[in-house]
Amino acid sequence: MKTAPGAGGSAAPADHEAPVPAPVPVREKAATPPRPRAETVLSRGYLALTLGIVSVVFLIAFEATAVGTAMPVAADELDGVSVYAFAFSALFTTSLLGMVVSGQWSDRRGPLPPLAWGIGAFATGLLLSGTAVTMGVFILGRAVQGIGGGLVIVALYVTVSRAYPDRLRPTVLASFAAAWVVPAVVGPLIAGTVTQQLGWRWVFLGIPLLVAVPLAVMLPALRRTAAGPPPGARADSGSDSGAAAGSAARGSGVD
Repeated sequence: MKTAPGAGGSAAPADHEAPVPAPVPVREKAATPPRPRAETVLSRGYLALTLGIVSVVFLIAFEATAVGTAMPVAADELDGVSVYAFAFSALFTTSLLGMVVSGQWSDRRGPLPPLAWGIGAFATGLLLSGTAVTMGVFILGRAVQGIGGGLVIVALYVTVSRAYPDRLRPTVLASFAAAWVVPAVVGPLIAGTVTQQLGWRWVFLGIPLLVAVPLAVMLPALRRTAAGPPPGARADSGSDSGAAAGSAARGSGVD
């Protein structure tokens, strides 16, 4: 008698193994596109404007604070020691007037006109002081410099508020502050060296040539980003100029 498979004996071997489940295909993650680099004040779109406006602020600050080394020599040569203090007070007093005018002008016409006229007045004042043969003309030149500097400084602050996004403005304004501090540190040495080697007049006559370079660099960007009043702005609004004038006064040490 044949024994039935699996009955009273060992189990019969399986004919084949249990099927192995097919591997589940792993879906590859899509490559994450690289995150765009955040723009800075030195990015391509802002580089020319940033370098230009900071350089102009530096040169104005140099003339306002660092020429003290050359002033005694100029006053002595022009027989103006008795009115020496007016050479400083004239500049700072008229700069306040320039700031007020520039704020209102920028609101109505944009920052480009007061900036252009301010650069012209600043350069004219430097030429007057640098070529002066009397102390009266020298002081007049300093007063004209102050008007021009006030026009320019506020126009540049308004430019920052219009040309840069909110997150970049603090960096630009910090650069402005540094541009006022650095001349106070290195300016006397530079002015003293120029006075000894070339004469005090070149402390004033050399600046217009230096201003022309950053002005040429930033002018195309300035025309694109800051010409004309902002869209929808009222002609008599003081939103831009009020804050700009206050910042300019604090930055230049005028309170």
